[in-house]
Amino acid sequence: MRKIKEILRLRWELGRGVREIARSVLVSHSTVSDLLGRVQAAGLGWPLPDELDEQALEAVLYPGNHAKGRQRPEPDWHKIHLELRRKGVTLQLLWLEYKQDHPDGYQYSQFCELYRRFRRSVDVVMRQPHRAGERVFVDYAGQTVPVVDPKTGEVRYAHIFVGVLPASNYTYSEAQWSEDLENWIYGHIRLFEFLGGVPEIVQPDNTKTGVKNPSYYEPDLNPTYQEMAAHYGAVVIPTRPRRPGDKAKVETAVQLVERWILAALRHQTFFSLDELNQAIRERLAWLNRRPFRKLEGCRQSVFESLEKPVLKPLPARRYEFARWKKARVHIDHHVEVEHNYYSVPYELVGREVDVRVTLGTVEILHRGRRVASHVRATGKGHFVTDPQHRPPAHRAYLEWTPERIIRWGESVGPHTAELVRAIFASRPHPEQGYRATLGIMRLAKYYPHERMEAAAARALAFRVYSFRSLKSILERGLDRLPVQTPLDTRPVTHANVRGAAYYGEKGRSGTC
Repeated sequence: MRKIKEILRLRWELGRGVREIARSVLVSHSTVSDLLGRVQAAGLGWPLPDELDEQALEAVLYPGNHAKGRQRPEPDWHKIHLELRRKGVTLQLLWLEYKQDHPDGYQYSQFCELYRRFRRSVDVVMRQPHRAGERVFVDYAGQTVPVVDPKTGEVRYAHIFVGVLPASNYTYSEAQWSEDLENWIYGHIRLFEFLGGVPEIVQPDNTKTGVKNPSYYEPDLNPTYQEMAAHYGAVVIPTRPRRPGDKAKVETAVQLVERWILAALRHQTFFSLDELNQAIRERLAWLNRRPFRKLEGCRQSVFESLEKPVLKPLPARRYEFARWKKARVHIDHHVEVEHNYYSVPYELVGREVDVRVTLGTVEILHRGRRVASHVRATGKGHFVTDPQHRPPAHRAYLEWTPERIIRWGESVGPHTAELVRAIFASRPHPEQGYRATLGIMRLAKYYPHERMEAAAARALAFRVYSFRSLKSILERGLDRLPVQTPLDTRPVTHANVRGAAYYGEKGRSGTC
């Protein structure tokens, strides 16, 4: 359902075509057309009403929707089109091979009709006229630049991010420590700020950082990348795999950056990333002002006269970097995010949710609706709980205070009570102790109090204050063994122990 909203945004807010939308959101163009028809029939407008959540939107667009059977497998029409050029290969032969691999696939007549539609859509030559302000190509250069740590002499290699507007060849470049998602996103942000506006289309290569599934027909974007593009009012359409002609402009820009910027800086030694970026900015300004050889003006002048006026304005605030991840709600109605635990409404126990993590917040969404928002915790092992998320039945659970659990331990025996106290004392947060102590209470249902006491005494002797340790002692029968630890420093009395006086007399007599 999140893709449905993205399709409507790209269509009504950005005015993109059906096939461009299909390539961007990982659906077929017929699906996009069908959806737009359903929306028009439902009388919906853009933006969608706030009270219309994803579940209600699905009910409006797909009334009476039931689980559908598996879609028929789609043939690789490009491969079929090429195979038909071989001598002796017929469409019927290719259909028979297709049916061998997919017995539930299309029948011959439908197979032929679909191929004819595909053949009519194939262009002999694909031309790429670039409209001003329409798109920007982005990529990383293959060459890296060494940066020396002035204190240790360690050498790190900086990666070079490149962006280019194809209509004017106006070029941007910067150095980054790595090609991870955060650097990739902030590279785009600084690119837009350098341009002073936003093109309609961002066209990257099929890098794993930005494209989760580099499919030939339906590439799937990283959620953070898609969110960033939506924030700036742009659409991301990756280039097709193994089609270098789709990104010829950025490949040329990368080559220019390597020749006229990086090669010119090869004799300089850089001691910080800022120092390297300052040098790149100076050479970049020179490159963009360098006159064309066969045309009038330069990249800078063509950009300012042709492309800058038609770029979309920058939004009022900068995009805040956020990571997305999938999580499943635990039985205690918390989800784990970077070794900390955040609560969600108890009704979502066992459900899969989307988690959006920024520098200061953790947002949890279910089917596109935000169900929880917390201040991001620092460190590890912390519980961030909203009391409103607890179910009514947990009120009885909350009555199990540490004092009440300790009193239960005293009913089993003094060692069990002492172990419960030690568990609570060793945890920074009481709720962390609840899980372990309630687990000990559960063990008491299966083992007699005598064994529980012996196991608790052994755990205390070895200073292992956890449910797992106590459970292991009971399962392995270690509670039946005598407790001997290195902490037992009582003097040993034995007939063979001679004592200090004996060795003193031997020393005075000169004997050994």
